[in-house]
Amino acid sequence: MSGSVALLALLAAGCAGSQGGQPQAGDTRFVAGDGKMQVFAAADRQAAPAIEGPTLDGGTASLAAHQGKVVVINFWASWCGPCRAEAPVLKEVAAKTKSSGVEFIGIDFKDRKADALAFERTEQSGYPSIFDQPGKVALAFQGTVPPAAIPSTLIIDERGRIAARALGAVTYTDLMNTVTKVRDE
Repeated sequence: MSGSVALLALLAAGCAGSQGGQPQAGDTRFVAGDGKMQVFAAADRQAAPAIEGPTLDGGTASLAAHQGKVVVINFWASWCGPCRAEAPVLKEVAAKTKSSGVEFIGIDFKDRKADALAFERTEQSGYPSIFDQPGKVALAFQGTVPPAAIPSTLIIDERGRIAARALGAVTYTDLMNTVTKVRDE
């Protein structure tokens, strides 16, 4: 199985923390998510890939459109229980940090569009989500710091580098503290 197919299979296997998403023997690419933020030292950060795609609301979103800003990228799916649990946290942190220049982009992964739209109507995140049914955005991170679980959250620093990653549902405190730390660097 190629690396990209393996990454997609692991991501699609289920949500972080669910039994269906546990790694196979010898597979070190997938990490069960506990939602804890892993922050990378500035000298160790890798450049985020260029990502762009159609949004659920009919527009287009890209990382390049937010150059020079801190960007939080959250990989989610309507079929994922932990994604539903963390949605209010993401919405609140996005609202509280927007005025200080932090942007959020959702990546709806391997989902049915109707289900994703229903999720968005319910959660009203306040930020765009790229509809990534084929999983191309997740694959773009292969070789850097891949999402490796659903949900996953990546924080991109002002220089376009991956500053932090959480696998699994994030907590308000962890997300707010990490976003603030990266923003204030």
